[in-house]
Amino acid sequence: MVMRVVLDTNVLVAGLRSRNGAGFQILSMLPERRFLPLLSVPLVLEYEAVLKRDQQISAHGISPGDIDALLDVWIACCDPVRLYYLWRPQLSDNDDEMVLETAINGRANGIVTYNLRDFDPAARKFGLSVYRPAHFLDTLRQRI
Repeated sequence: MVMRVVLDTNVLVAGLRSRNGAGFQILSMLPERRFLPLLSVPLVLEYEAVLKRDQQISAHGISPGDIDALLDVWIACCDPVRLYYLWRPQLSDNDDEMVLETAINGRANGIVTYNLRDFDPAARKFGLSVYRPAHFLDTLRQRI
C-alpha cells in the first residue's frame, strides 16, 4: 500500500534550495510513485506564492516560469483533494491549517514537515503521523 502524505511547503523550499538534503530526495522520488502526495487548491497556491517570493528566488535561483513548470509536474504526480470540511483552528500557525486540512480530507497517512512541534498535537488528534523528511525517507526504505 502506497503511503498517502501531504508535504508541507517547507519541504519544497528546502528541496529546491539544496540538492543535499532529504527535501530534495523526496522531490526527486516523485516520478517513482513510491508515495502518493496529496494536494488541494489552497496548498498549490501556497506553494506557488512561497516559491516565487523574491528571497526564495534569490536562494534557489529558479525563475518564476520554471517554478510554474515544476508545479505542473508536481500537480501531475499528486492526488487531488477536495476540501469538504475545514477544521480550523487546530494549529498555532494559521498558514499551516491548509496542510492539515488537506491531510484530513485526503485521508492521508501523514504529513511531512520540518515543523513537527506545530503539527504533532493536532495530527495525533486526527490519527495522522508527522514525519521529518529524513524520517519519512527511512520509513519509505523500510517498506521496500
